[in-house]
Amino acid sequence: MKNVGVLDRILRIFIGLVLLSVLIFAHGSVRYIGLIGLVPLLTAAIGVCPLYRLFGIRTCPLRDHS
Repeated sequence: MKNVGVLDRILRIFIGLVLLSVLIFAHGSVRYIGLIGLVPLLTAAIGVCPLYRLFGIRTCPLRDHS
């Protein structure tokens, strides 16, 4: 079940791209910190955040099936 809302996804994409840009613009071993940017991009793509699930957080609206 998805637990990441639209605004949350947009922010995750932005943060992920910023972190990935570190791979291009940084020098030395600091560059590899940019790989952390894959995590928010992946969670934005699938719409599920394991940490949100662990703490019972939802940023997407519940759908009413009645």
